[in-house]
Amino acid sequence: QVHLQEFGGRLVQSGESLRLSCVVGHRGATYPMAWFRQAPGKEREFVASIDRSAETIRYADFVKGRFFISRYNVENAVDLQMNNLKTEDTAVYYCNAQVIDSSGTQHDYWGPGTQVTVSE
Repeated sequence: QVHLQEFGGRLVQSGESLRLSCVVGHRGATYPMAWFRQAPGKEREFVASIDRSAETIRYADFVKGRFFISRYNVENAVDLQMNNLKTEDTAVYYCNAQVIDSSGTQHDYWGPGTQVTVSE
C-alpha cells in the first residue's frame, strides 16, 4: 500500500501562481508519479507525469508552458508548479503513483486530492 498526500491547494486569482506538493508516505522506493485533476461535472484528466529519474516528463497540452512538475527523491515528494492560473484550472488536483508489483502488474495509488480554485 502506498499512501499519498497532497498539499497546497487554495483560492487564488486568475494570473497568480501556486505550488502543489505530494508526499509519498514512505521512503526507500520511488515510483513514476503524476498529477491529475477533476473539475466539477467532468471526468478526471491527466495533467503531468514524471518518471523515477525525472528524465521523462509529460504534460497535457492545456498546461504546457504554464505548469511544471518536479520531484525530490530524497523526500519522496513531487511538486506541481502552476503559473498563470486560469479559471478553467479550477479543480481538485490528485497525486498518482504507479507501482509495478513482482508479477509486473501496475497498481495506481491516489491521494485524497487538494482543491484549487481560481477566481477572476
